[in-house]
Amino acid sequence: MTTSTAVSTGAAQGGVVGTLLRPARQSTYENIFGTVYVGLMTNLLLAVACSPLIAALAIVRNPLASWPFFLVLSCLCAPALAGAFGCFAALQAGGTVVLRPFWSAYRAAARRALIVWAAGAVVVGVLVLDGIIVARTAWGGALVPFFVTTSVLVVAVVVGVVVLTVERRRSGLRELLRPCVYLLARRWYLVVMNVVVLGLAVAIVLAKPAIGIFVTSSPLLYVVWANTRFALSPILSAESEGDPASVPGD
Repeated sequence: MTTSTAVSTGAAQGGVVGTLLRPARQSTYENIFGTVYVGLMTNLLLAVACSPLIAALAIVRNPLASWPFFLVLSCLCAPALAGAFGCFAALQAGGTVVLRPFWSAYRAAARRALIVWAAGAVVVGVLVLDGIIVARTAWGGALVPFFVTTSVLVVAVVVGVVVLTVERRRSGLRELLRPCVYLLARRWYLVVMNVVVLGLAVAIVLAKPAIGIFVTSSPLLYVVWANTRFALSPILSAESEGDPASVPGD
């Protein structure tokens, strides 16, 4: 009895070890290399689309001291971000083509992405200036959280609208803005995570531009895209069901 038990145990362990050491299927390697390829090519296209901003960052020694200039120049990133989100959507659908979905999303969402990004940049700029001024007063500390929270929400809404402009190319900004604010405020924990990830992406680009642009941009942006798309899933599911205007809570 003991011998048979030992034999069965050894066979089971051998089966587990054999399963772990078994070579992966070819499709698994293809998916891995396809994902890496899409990420690297997306980074390259982002670098090309945002080349004026990258050149300015390379020239200016202290970008933080000239943040209003870079805040305006960052508007060039809006269509590029839409293009990257188009690549991520194509990757999720099982495709590994990069240039076509990037350019298609870039061209379709450029105008709306620029408008919402510019409006968000103005709002964030005003909030930052007001926060700096108010923080110097005796009672300013009580209002600083308000400015920080509002700025975080504005950034999240801008990114959310860019995501929606890629998914819903025929919708106007007014149609997308209100449900976007509602759903992102409802899932605030995803908003906080996205802002942290975006802050990490910016910090890496400022500290190590080459690594930040050509290595870490697409993985971090993919996290932001996936979180935002999940938070806005009621809008996207409503569109797929033929009722793009219906959003839970309206």
